[in-house]
Amino acid sequence: MPSIGFPELLLFAGIILLLFGSRIPSVMRSLGSSITEFKKGTRDAEQELEETPKS
Repeated sequence: MPSIGFPELLLFAGIILLLFGSRIPSVMRSLGSSITEFKKGTRDAEQELEETPKS
């Protein structure tokens, strides 16, 4: 099975950029906001666990 080298990866990245170039900023923006919301949710869950009394 042939391995994928750097030139092939560069060609693949170029094709992806040509096909989806206009949508990449909006996808990255929504990905960033999703990560932010996930971190906020985990932080809130940790605070809630700390506040509950242990039995």
